[in-house]
Amino acid sequence: MKLLGLTFGRDRSMPAPSAADRLREAGAFFAVEEYEAAIAVWLPLAQAGTAEAQHGVALCLMQGFGAPPDQEAGAKWLLAAAVQGYAQAQCALADAYLKGEGVPQSDIDAEIWYRRAAEQGDATAQDMLSWLLANEDDRTPDYAESLKWARAAADQGIPASMTRIGLFHHNALGVARDPDVAIAWWREAAALGDADGQAMLGAAHHIGQGVPQDRVKAYAWLMRARWGGSKLAERFLSPVYATLSPAEIEAGRDLARRLPEAEAGP
Repeated sequence: MKLLGLTFGRDRSMPAPSAADRLREAGAFFAVEEYEAAIAVWLPLAQAGTAEAQHGVALCLMQGFGAPPDQEAGAKWLLAAAVQGYAQAQCALADAYLKGEGVPQSDIDAEIWYRRAAEQGDATAQDMLSWLLANEDDRTPDYAESLKWARAAADQGIPASMTRIGLFHHNALGVARDPDVAIAWWREAAALGDADGQAMLGAAHHIGQGVPQDRVKAYAWLMRARWGGSKLAERFLSPVYATLSPAEIEAGRDLARRLPEAEAGP
């Protein structure tokens, strides 16, 4: 094997590396962005039917890492791994169906594959299945099941699901309305950096619902959420900004730089 201008040969007296060893080798190459080397190790394993390697090849093809981008070919490798029950490939295939990348766009197929991965405990799939079940665009939402999967993902530390649970409790979607429970979830999500959770916490401080009314803290959380890319923050910021004096605006910006540490303080 040639790498960085040096040629390495395997000592014939040593046993051939196992499939597990080769998978670790490919993963190490991928981690340091040596994508061509990763593909070279993964591809024979993928062709032999190893699901983890099929998933690795698919990721490279979908993203154009180490090879020209080919989403259709990548989706075929994802399917090969997904039908073997490889949860990460199932989740990635669901993403492809949701976005229409390499396969026809289909929320139905996305839900099928998210569900299969979610049932195996994949936290990302649980979060995305929860989101899809709560989506009101083209279907009747199933808030009860969405909440079930959001809780499963939240238990594994997914902050977006924490924010969603808070919204369900705030808006009485599939559960009794409870602003205090909503705030607790938003506070946890915000501390983990979820921008929408930070936006909702800011909105709550603005109206004094579940927390004491505090316009400066509201502005601080909304600014933090805006920095994180939350579209919700844009909706709430103007009404809050209009109520603040220049000194309060400056205080809010200073506080935003120190959150969530300041929120966790006494």
